[in-house]
Amino acid sequence: MTNPLINDRDRFAAANPETRVILNGRNWGVLDVGAGPVLLLIPGTLGRGDIFWHQIEALSDRMRIVAISYPDGGGIKDWAADLAELFDQLHIESASVLGSSLGGYLAQYFAGTYPTKIVKLFAANTLHSVKGLDQRAPYSMDLETAPIDDLRAGFGNGLKAWAKVHPDQSDLVELLLQESDGRILESELRARLNALKTGPELPQNQSEVITIETADDPLIPLEIRDAVRERLDPSSAFRFLWGGHFPYVVRPDLYTSLLEKSLGLQETGPKWKDGSLSEQ
Repeated sequence: MTNPLINDRDRFAAANPETRVILNGRNWGVLDVGAGPVLLLIPGTLGRGDIFWHQIEALSDRMRIVAISYPDGGGIKDWAADLAELFDQLHIESASVLGSSLGGYLAQYFAGTYPTKIVKLFAANTLHSVKGLDQRAPYSMDLETAPIDDLRAGFGNGLKAWAKVHPDQSDLVELLLQESDGRILESELRARLNALKTGPELPQNQSEVITIETADDPLIPLEIRDAVRERLDPSSAFRFLWGGHFPYVVRPDLYTSLLEKSLGLQETGPKWKDGSLSEQ
């Protein structure tokens, strides 16, 4: 049985293969598509740069989109320095930056450490702190030595439980299982988990911030969503009433339209209402 999400992602990936870029000795995957003002897209633990394929295709006729895939080593501080080096290599003076989940934590650290490189910061489905994270599975495990099958099984069990409650999102779950089961290499997956487990305290932010959250996000509970907004004091906050942890895949047109609205582009999809917290 075919999966339309995987087929569409694979079509995009075949037309837009990653370029491998060495940044401070670490091997990153980079997609660089379009021209104009730059938007950097940073995925979460279960995604390569092409997991944002809907947004890349929708916006790359009006913007330069750079989407990244993590290396197999380093941590949040290292990766922020790598992103600064990437900007230099790609001759990018400044960019709007969107990070989701793990990527949202990295984006916050990058923005706080290199504020002159940031136009706008989109903190999406993410955390304000990693304090206590090392007490929760899988972060409570020794992520360097734990059997990879155990780590992958943890993702699989959670995703399959989500699919039982949300059978309409079974295509997404299959796509994410493909990511965790090997499309993201073992060393890369371990590095992503360990980077968040050992993440530093976030510096103060000096950029304009937009927050994105989802009311039914199974990984980011209400108290953490509230804490992210309290810490960042966003100029705009967007809440998906449903869409889980991956609204950019589940509700791509609505996700694209919030980016268009926030970046001053013509809105081509569903309209978000104005307000301190916009909901759809």
